[in-house]
Amino acid sequence: MIGSRTRSMFDRAMILFALSTGYLMLAGACASKDWIVEADGPPLQRIIDSAASNDRIFVKEGRHRGPVRITKPVVIEGASGSVVDGGGRGRVITVDASDVVVRGLTIQNSGIRLDREDSGIYVTANGHRARIENNRLVDNLIGVYLKGPSNAHVRSNAIEGKKVLRLNERGNGIQIWRSPGSVIIKNDISRGRDGIFVTTSKKNIFRSNRIRHVRFAIHYMYTHDSEVSGNLSQGNHLGYAIMYARNIQVIGNISDSDRDHGILLNYANKSTIRNNHVLGGADKCVFIYNANKNNIRRNRFEDCQIGIHFTAGSERNSISENIFMRNRTQVKYVGTRFVEWSEKGRGNYWSDNISFDRNGDGIADRPYRPNNVVDRLIWQHPSAKLLISSPAVQVLKWTQSVFPALFPGGVTDSAPLMTPPDLSFPDIAVPKRVYGPSKGNG
Repeated sequence: MIGSRTRSMFDRAMILFALSTGYLMLAGACASKDWIVEADGPPLQRIIDSAASNDRIFVKEGRHRGPVRITKPVVIEGASGSVVDGGGRGRVITVDASDVVVRGLTIQNSGIRLDREDSGIYVTANGHRARIENNRLVDNLIGVYLKGPSNAHVRSNAIEGKKVLRLNERGNGIQIWRSPGSVIIKNDISRGRDGIFVTTSKKNIFRSNRIRHVRFAIHYMYTHDSEVSGNLSQGNHLGYAIMYARNIQVIGNISDSDRDHGILLNYANKSTIRNNHVLGGADKCVFIYNANKNNIRRNRFEDCQIGIHFTAGSERNSISENIFMRNRTQVKYVGTRFVEWSEKGRGNYWSDNISFDRNGDGIADRPYRPNNVVDRLIWQHPSAKLLISSPAVQVLKWTQSVFPALFPGGVTDSAPLMTPPDLSFPDIAVPKRVYGPSKGNG
């Protein structure tokens, strides 16, 4: 009996010993190692090749030679003044493994071959959950290219393209292809072709980025179910181009002093355009071309040559509670249908609408019609502007105001607002003007 009890205690002790030994071996196997890369020491690529999965590589101040390729999940973190230089060849850093972190580096001097997708950081389809954070990328053809990974994060990077190239020869600040779940937040992007360009993707978030001196700030192509929010486009050719896309939430963005359009919807459907602010003299605050079933609500369109240019069969869009402020032409509608721009008894605010509100309900007593026969005549025959003050044209305008049935289709706001709605914008809603005076007309 005593021998049996002793044997049982011995067996339990052996089991506990085996478990504790296995735990210690597992802990040792999982422990990460720290590596330090000196500028005058072994090359960065050799250290990366020597490191194991989950190791941390600290890159010291100085210039480190690229290109480099990462094929295992490691953390690469740069000290202040650490530079990885591609030497003008190919991609400076290629991420070809999941769960890689690249943080705190200056990454510069990629190649200039667009056909080879030369980039500062190139993340392959194996780079799922990559984190590109707090880097400075300068003088690269493409800043960061996500080519197929899922759930990658690009956050708080400063990206400046190759200024020596002409605009159309440059790459994009951040380029995304078939990378669902991409999160692009708080980056400062300038001097590329497009700031952020995405195609053939879904479920992306672009939030709180600042984009300057590019062609399109944010350019969507064939990308669905995504968010563009709280971004600032300043001094670009075009702010936000949403093309061949559906269910995009474009909310709380600013377009300041963009040249051509603040917002472009081209074959964009079932999307929400809300609480955006376009100011600073664009040719068109919004250009809508063959875009359907969108909700355009509570935006401020200010000081543009044209508030909204609406054309090419765009149908069933809801447009209400927007502010149209001091645009030279509030609406240019190219079509023969009658289109209603109010919803549930609330329309939009028009700064040029001279009307009364006798019952004090905040809604003007008469519908607002931004375009008439004379407007159409001038769009089709610009030389007719010479006759704008002639008695014949004035009689035509008066006749149409007395007999509204003479309107050849067009936009009607049956419940125009007497005062602008109180809209809330993020802190970037009042940017500093640095690109010249407004082109709008009061």
